[in-house]
Amino acid sequence: MTAAENVCYTLINVPMDSEPPSEISLKNDLEKGDVKLKTEALKKVIIMILNGEKLPGLLMTIIRFVLPLQDHTIKKLLLVFWEIVPKTTPDGRLLQEMILVCDAYRKDLQHPNEFIRGSTLRFLCKLKEAELLEPLMPAIRACLEHRHSYVRRNAVLAIYTIYRNFEHLIPDAPELIHDFLVNEKDASCKRNAFMMLIHADQDRALDYLSTCIDQVQTFGDILQLVIVELIYKVCHANPSERARFIRCIYNLLQSSSPAVKYEAAGTLVTLSSAPTAIKAAAQCYIDLIIKESDNNVKLIVLDRLIELKEHPSHERVLQDLVMDILRVLSTPDLEVRKKTLQLALDLVSSRNVEELVIVLKKEVIKTNNVTEHEDTDKYRQLLVRTLHSCSVRFPDMAANVIPVLMEFLSDNNEAAAADVLEFVREAIQRFDNLRPLIVEKMLEVFHAIKSVKIYRGALWILGEYCSTKEDIQSVMTEVRRSLGEIPIVESEIKKETGELKPEEEVSVGPAQKLVTEMGTYATQSALSSSRPAKKEEDRPPLRGFLLDGDFFVAASLATTLTKIALRYVSLVQEKKKQNSFIAEAMLLMATILHLGKSSLPKKPITDDDVDRISLCLKVLSECSPLMNDIFNKECRQSLSHMLSAKLEEEKLSQKKESEKRNVTVQPDDPISFMQLTAKNEMSSKEDQFQLSLLAAMGNTQRKEAADPLASKLNKVTQLTGFSDPVYAEAYVHVNQYDIVLDVLVVNQTSDTLQNCTLELATLGDLKLVEKPSPLTLAPHDFANIKANVKVASTENGIIFGNVVYDVSGAASDRNCVVLSDIHIDIMDYIQPASCTDAEFRQMWAEFEWENKVTVNTNIIDLNEYLQHILKSTNMKCLTPEKALSGYCGFMAANLYARSIFGEDALANVSIEKPIHLGPEAPVTGHIRIRAKSQGMALSLGDKINLSQKKTSL
Repeated sequence: MTAAENVCYTLINVPMDSEPPSEISLKNDLEKGDVKLKTEALKKVIIMILNGEKLPGLLMTIIRFVLPLQDHTIKKLLLVFWEIVPKTTPDGRLLQEMILVCDAYRKDLQHPNEFIRGSTLRFLCKLKEAELLEPLMPAIRACLEHRHSYVRRNAVLAIYTIYRNFEHLIPDAPELIHDFLVNEKDASCKRNAFMMLIHADQDRALDYLSTCIDQVQTFGDILQLVIVELIYKVCHANPSERARFIRCIYNLLQSSSPAVKYEAAGTLVTLSSAPTAIKAAAQCYIDLIIKESDNNVKLIVLDRLIELKEHPSHERVLQDLVMDILRVLSTPDLEVRKKTLQLALDLVSSRNVEELVIVLKKEVIKTNNVTEHEDTDKYRQLLVRTLHSCSVRFPDMAANVIPVLMEFLSDNNEAAAADVLEFVREAIQRFDNLRPLIVEKMLEVFHAIKSVKIYRGALWILGEYCSTKEDIQSVMTEVRRSLGEIPIVESEIKKETGELKPEEEVSVGPAQKLVTEMGTYATQSALSSSRPAKKEEDRPPLRGFLLDGDFFVAASLATTLTKIALRYVSLVQEKKKQNSFIAEAMLLMATILHLGKSSLPKKPITDDDVDRISLCLKVLSECSPLMNDIFNKECRQSLSHMLSAKLEEEKLSQKKESEKRNVTVQPDDPISFMQLTAKNEMSSKEDQFQLSLLAAMGNTQRKEAADPLASKLNKVTQLTGFSDPVYAEAYVHVNQYDIVLDVLVVNQTSDTLQNCTLELATLGDLKLVEKPSPLTLAPHDFANIKANVKVASTENGIIFGNVVYDVSGAASDRNCVVLSDIHIDIMDYIQPASCTDAEFRQMWAEFEWENKVTVNTNIIDLNEYLQHILKSTNMKCLTPEKALSGYCGFMAANLYARSIFGEDALANVSIEKPIHLGPEAPVTGHIRIRAKSQGMALSLGDKINLSQKKTSL
């Protein structure tokens, strides 16, 4: 084992700004100082040794002057000192002085203070020298019978470690621990003993478990967790044992500890796929989510439920638990609610959709006028979308849902109202029988709509779907009511000059007698001519929008009036009524045009809106059949095309999902070995405990299409040349928030290299955690050095440095080999993600950093270039395939990704094929990237620039 691989169990943080003390002053303090001085000196010695100093002259001083002291702080520090101090001579023999230390350990193991005994036992777990441990074995055994549980549980750990490393020192350890376990009462001691038996002698552990399997519920949670692990491992290795232990797992689902319930449920799912087992495990998960207050726990357990749903045979069982799953909506966290609603939507069937809709309606009503939580608006939006999806999948439900949702059109939150509007538009087009109900509800809430965007949408729906004479007249009444007194310009000027109508101006009240300063009565007229100039918000809604300069709504109104006027003409035969209606519609358009051209609105009307209103006036004056068709048929056809394309897309994605889930295992499928499987091949057959251990250690393999071992080789970076005296190469392992550099250093000379040190520095948002310790390399020897780098944000980083060393016997200065730079790729932190078009547009408007990249590629096909960019940037294309299909010489697509730090990255690809340059001309155009942070936008742009050209294979 090389010096760099020596395991150090104790990490101590040290401020490096102070000057290291000299060996002589330390020796003086350790010999002659009082307890406080000795403590400080010992701390300094420990820090110096951890930093690579040898200090051999202080060993005997410490043994003579510090070891005999009974001070507890010094005893704790000494345990750290003996752990890290070199205990052998350069040729590998144990130092003579260690015999004295060994005697001191033995005394400490018999010390009356249980803390000193326990600490010494913990320290013995870290010793790797069998010669030191051998004389201590009787004292360690004796500690198993100590009255205090702290000593007993550490004695078990010490025996386990010694048995694992040096079995010859205590060959009867499993038997000894089994006997100890039978008589032990303390939960932590039993847990440690049982843990040791699992790893050292599994049969004995099973024997013990079978004797007390009925009392398992009465055990402490720490022991129950270990029992779950043992049952899992035994049943995984030997499936015939399942029947023996599955009842025990069922019992542990009722444990009082959440951790035990979680592990037991996970184990039960992997051991049995019977519907009763799946139901029990799912029920247990749901209880955990509801009872646990930590949102992270809720999300983890929800993920387990979602994994269960992915299995086709388990999905049916979970469908019966939809109502239980919905209990999770009581959690205020938006992310938890989002996942819960998605899960419920995936599981809903015709049997339980009615109950689901009732619960969701109650939730929607609860969110009405509630502003105690900042996420209420977003939650309402989620509920609306879920109800929308339910109604599309189960049309019978739409009639129940629509009246509740229509109330939200007058909501202040535009996002939720926009979702309702989208839903209403789809429902009114798809379900003919609901049209009268929707139109009626729409007319009821129309006057209360506060947002101009929602107002426009509502106008369009009313104009498109009002088919009876009464409804058309109601729409006209509502529009007149919303516009206020016309002509607008004249009435506004009157208002400005104070010539208000009598009913607005005069308010009649009882005559009031007022007492003057002189004590006499003064009368006041009952007709008070106060001019309450109407506030802005008292204006009718449409009038307010127009005076604010929003004339797009006026163009929309003109189209709606044209549609209903043309339809009215076809419904009513009387010429007088027809002319009267058309004249009223034209008057409204004319007064709006007049207002737009006046100086009253905050912004004047745009030319586009003038053209649209003028066109509508022309259409109404001529009333040609062609225009009637365009206004009343073509618009609706466009909507139905869009909705059918959307439905087709949803069906396609559902089909893909079901195909993905219905893959069954074939009899001739190869056996998968965990070490050889890529991450995307993992299935529930893997050892869950092994996987969770790997995840905790940060060794989870990324989704690699190829063999993961080959991918590891691909990440090796050569740092020096082959002819350099020291050759170095590094494997860069990127975990979530840190990077581990595993550097192989090879001495290519015939000299011994001393104090060979890897010196690193970083550029970007990276930070070196610890300085790698120096080591000595024999001629042509090699060693591995590990260095940790912390990552703070998503941006490209560079690690650079050099290897410095001394040549033994040489009088020259230190030698130095400069290393190549290691580039940390932003792609390791970016994952594809999806968001709605509205969210994309909102983020696009909000993000302040933009990076524009010019397309410079050798790819000649638009679609191929887009796929190449997606592959090289880990982004997801939000533009649906249908919109990108076909060929027209240009293409625009929106891309989105999210980093592991929760940062969003947006990109818009606008590319074209320059036809005039011939069929072999490469794609041209721009990619605009937007992000919240500058680093993200620049790094992503650099990545695109580097990978634009397709490399020829």
